[in-house]
Amino acid sequence: MAERILIVDDDPVQRRLLEAAITKFGYEATTAERGDEALALVDKAGPDGFSLMVLDLVMPDLDGMGVLGRLRQRGSSLPVIVQTAHGGIDTVVSAMRAGAFDFVVKPVAPERLQVSIANALKLNALEDEIVRLTKTAAGTLTFADLITKSASMERVIRLGERAAKSTIPILIEGESGVGKEVVARAIQGSSDRKAKPFVTVNCGAIPDNLVESILFGHEKGAFTGATEKHVGKFREAHGGTLFLDEVGELSFDVQVKLLRAIQDGEIDPVGAAKPVRVDFRLISATNKSLLDQVKAGAFREDLYYRLNVFPIFVPPLRDRREDIADLARMFAARFASEEGKRQIAGIGGDALGLLARFDWPGNIRQLENAVFRAVVLCDGAELTVNEFPQIAAHFDDVALAPNSPEPAPAQPLAGLSPTRPSSPPQPVQMPLYGTARTVGDDGEMRPLADIEEEVIRFALAHYRGRMTEIARRLGIGRSTLYRKLKDYGLDADPDTVAAE
Repeated sequence: MAERILIVDDDPVQRRLLEAAITKFGYEATTAERGDEALALVDKAGPDGFSLMVLDLVMPDLDGMGVLGRLRQRGSSLPVIVQTAHGGIDTVVSAMRAGAFDFVVKPVAPERLQVSIANALKLNALEDEIVRLTKTAAGTLTFADLITKSASMERVIRLGERAAKSTIPILIEGESGVGKEVVARAIQGSSDRKAKPFVTVNCGAIPDNLVESILFGHEKGAFTGATEKHVGKFREAHGGTLFLDEVGELSFDVQVKLLRAIQDGEIDPVGAAKPVRVDFRLISATNKSLLDQVKAGAFREDLYYRLNVFPIFVPPLRDRREDIADLARMFAARFASEEGKRQIAGIGGDALGLLARFDWPGNIRQLENAVFRAVVLCDGAELTVNEFPQIAAHFDDVALAPNSPEPAPAQPLAGLSPTRPSSPPQPVQMPLYGTARTVGDDGEMRPLADIEEEVIRFALAHYRGRMTEIARRLGIGRSTLYRKLKDYGLDADPDTVAAE
């Protein structure tokens, strides 16, 4: 979804010119001819309605300075670019002091306006991300800090806000990478336990022989190697929240102890003479169906009903595509700052359209990594489709620049596992410069598939695995090429599919 920009100008000619330019830049434009009308539109749209305002200073009734003053009074963080035909230094200083992000003089050049808009959006996204990271570290992240325009996520937020008002056990379900821990942190930050300890435990990453010790703690000398007392995660979370991620991975023995901790508020540290009382808020998460595990005998039924008192399902990213653009911009702003790529002002419209079309099997985590990689590879002023070749490869109608410096992936893409992984690549059976053999050793025509496989093998060797170049020379799309590599098992050997 494109960013929405509000244009406020009493001159109809200027409004039309700005609307045409902003639409050409890839944004969605809304116009208003008066200051009070603009404020009404901002109020109606809500805090996430508009991403930026282009404001004329000289207007009848409520002028631009008046609009800036009203926005400041309301605590609005909407970035504003002011414009006027009178560009005196006093006017500029007054506008900046009133909260304007930038100042342009009419008639503004389209290139100047585009740079100003991109910089304002980038700075706003970065500031929002800094606020979220700060609140996350302090344990005060709330649902108001989450990025979403999705109706399905609004339901998650409503449930989370209700659950936060009590100490009811919560089970957050959803695929890997959808943001279950972020939802758990927002629940804590919206409760009376905010700013208290938030202890995360990945149950699937703990060695079986250390699970009890890590969760419940142990006394000094309780077992070989226990040279010091360890309080355990439950006691670390005393007064706060304990988040058990991938809770379905716990063994039966630990499940019994977890059940007692939930029921009685007591834990038994390994080697302790008596149980220890703990005060904690329990939030569990799983990317599997615990009910199916109960039916299969892999999870205790009584513990399941204790955990599943208040279930919350977080939808995958493909079911809330309207959030992709905002998430991508946020990641781009953060990584551009971290990597010193200050020239990157944002993500191009074509690239955002590409990201919105992809299904993201790895959800938000995969999107974050894809944007990180794109930022590292980008040398221009914005991220384009050329910085997302692994995503573009899934679509035949997306063309990359012929001289794109982006390396092709050395491993198969998600969902494209080789069909013949055990078959090693055969040496190329054709001369360096010549034609594929159309007649076999038996004197008969060779199958077309065999000839095609041989040509692709030769292209892999000749162009040293540069997938963009191979696809261009063969006259096929990258996604078609990857599909054929899968069919012939050619992407099983990383030495064959080399990085560009």
